[in-house]
Amino acid sequence: MSIRLDHIDLSILRALQNDGRMTNAELAEQVFLSPTPCLRRVKRLEKLGVIDHYTAEINRSLVGIEISAFVFVQLQRNSKKNAHNFEQAVAELNEVQECFVVTGEYDYLLNVATTNLKSYDEFIKEKLGDIETVSKVDTTIVLNQVKSRRQLPL
Repeated sequence: MSIRLDHIDLSILRALQNDGRMTNAELAEQVFLSPTPCLRRVKRLEKLGVIDHYTAEINRSLVGIEISAFVFVQLQRNSKKNAHNFEQAVAELNEVQECFVVTGEYDYLLNVATTNLKSYDEFIKEKLGDIETVSKVDTTIVLNQVKSRRQLPL
């Protein structure tokens, strides 16, 4: 389902993607609105779920997160129950940053962050490996991140 957005809504979203901490007055000035209608539009976008949440991007290396990995997971049997059980278990794992249902040989792709190789090994053996529905796990360790972009191309 797509929500109809006009050029002002898109301007607001672009501005907030670049700086989610700007004041309403700064935002209003940037999108050429007065503060009250600007705030009304932001609240509407939040209520509709277009603006899902606000967050701070943290420099991984400065907080000790040295390992970034993409983990491909295959379930024992592709069923609604197994998928539900796996997704519930993964939702509880703090190391999992993102979880995608994918096509092809694997059923899921996880974006995983840990402090070091030892903690990654423990994550695979003691957490992901303990999920009963998991049949196969393949890992790709990220050596260097060339680009990271959270902003959508609006």
